[in-house]
Amino acid sequence: MKADRKAACVSWLQRAPMVVTGLFLAASMAILPAATQAQGQQAMAVRVDAVRSTLLSQKVPVLGRLVPRQAGVVAARTSGAIERFVVEVGDRLNAGDPIAHLDEERLKAIRDDAAAALDNAKANLQVRDAELNLERQNLKRIEGLKGSSAFSGARFEDQLQTVNAATARITVAKALVNRAQSALTLAEIDLRYTTVAAPYDGVVTQRLTETGAFVSLGDPVVRMIADSDLEVEADVPANRLAGLTPGSTVEITLDSGTHRYTARVRAIVPSENPLTRTRPVRFVPDLSGNGANLAAEQSVTVLVPVSAPREVMTVHKDAILRRGDGTTVFVIVDGKAEVREVTLGEASGARFEVISGLEDGEQAVIRGNERLRPGQEVQVLNGQAAPADSTPSSQPKQEPQG
Repeated sequence: MKADRKAACVSWLQRAPMVVTGLFLAASMAILPAATQAQGQQAMAVRVDAVRSTLLSQKVPVLGRLVPRQAGVVAARTSGAIERFVVEVGDRLNAGDPIAHLDEERLKAIRDDAAAALDNAKANLQVRDAELNLERQNLKRIEGLKGSSAFSGARFEDQLQTVNAATARITVAKALVNRAQSALTLAEIDLRYTTVAAPYDGVVTQRLTETGAFVSLGDPVVRMIADSDLEVEADVPANRLAGLTPGSTVEITLDSGTHRYTARVRAIVPSENPLTRTRPVRFVPDLSGNGANLAAEQSVTVLVPVSAPREVMTVHKDAILRRGDGTTVFVIVDGKAEVREVTLGEASGARFEVISGLEDGEQAVIRGNERLRPGQEVQVLNGQAAPADSTPSSQPKQEPQG
């Protein structure tokens, strides 16, 4: 009897861990649905953007390029041998920065000679001035003898002519001073121009001569472009110019095509290519934040409007979810997410035309919509910090399956 009770006790002790485990699993299974239900009722943090009317016009892409408003050869402004270059290709310069230095020795001698000639002319002027004063004094003495027997009319007339001649010599002497001063100024200008300087802010793209070479007035030294002052030039078909007027704005994309920028029409050049029937159009782009990546002759696509703007309903691109069987957008109705099947039209910047499925003023979810489910409660975070999983996208989103 004691042996049977002992065996039963041992058997129960062996089964006890299994019993405890079973009870724990049962309790966990009872709690899990409640936790899942609580989690399902938690509001999802989202951001929204209103469905609204936007002016939209049909556009066609036209290939253009970035062109600098200032570019070309920097030429020597005097003659001389290049003594030293101080720049290399690719160097960025400010207006007035030195590019190269010419030999100054010959021009310094010319400047000194001009300075000496000026001193000589000034001294000559002083001599002529003294002569004039002397002749005027003689004239005054003769004139004082009028009324006396010592006065001679002929002598008075001769002295008067002598004064006039001395006055004329003063005029010649002054002209010689001015001429010598101009020669000195030109010599100093030539001496100053022995430093070839950058005429504007820009980058050196090519060296056209080397140290030791002799350059004459007007010979090319380097080539520069002002890469911080770029325009867009596009050859637009003549039959597409109706949508462009000076001062109007268009959208452009760089060759990477990842971002769109705006550009203002500056001028439509009245010169048509007879072979292509296109006219050059210059645009002033607003490329804020992208200046470090730009280069002359870089490809640009200009979106030229070809029709009059029309008012259409639009939705933000980040609100759009692509599915295998269609396109949907989540909107907020009474604090809950409601899914709408939509039909889209043309794109306009960061928005798409809505043909059907949405109404003006509805709040479309643009962040957090990837994990939303119909009927789920939401918390709108507009004006607050974005949730951690709210990353901007440049294309309509793909809705997760399942």
